[in-house]
Amino acid sequence: MSRVCQITGKHVMVGNNVSHSKRRTKRRFYPNLQVKRFFFEEENRWVTLKVSAAGIRTISKKGLKAALSEAQANGLINII
Repeated sequence: MSRVCQITGKHVMVGNNVSHSKRRTKRRFYPNLQVKRFFFEEENRWVTLKVSAAGIRTISKKGLKAALSEAQANGLINII
């Protein structure tokens, strides 16, 4: 599985390391991903997701069912 949040869609970004002499070399910025289990009360089961810290906050704000259905509508997951 790639480094993409399954709720928000955050992914790896590419940028430059800039040294003191202003030399630029490529680097990658990784999202703050965690593998976390959430209890899906409507189906009485656990769901394991790879989510960013912002994704965890989104789930706690909107609720798991709303966040999953929105992520599925955006094409990020196909759990339901």
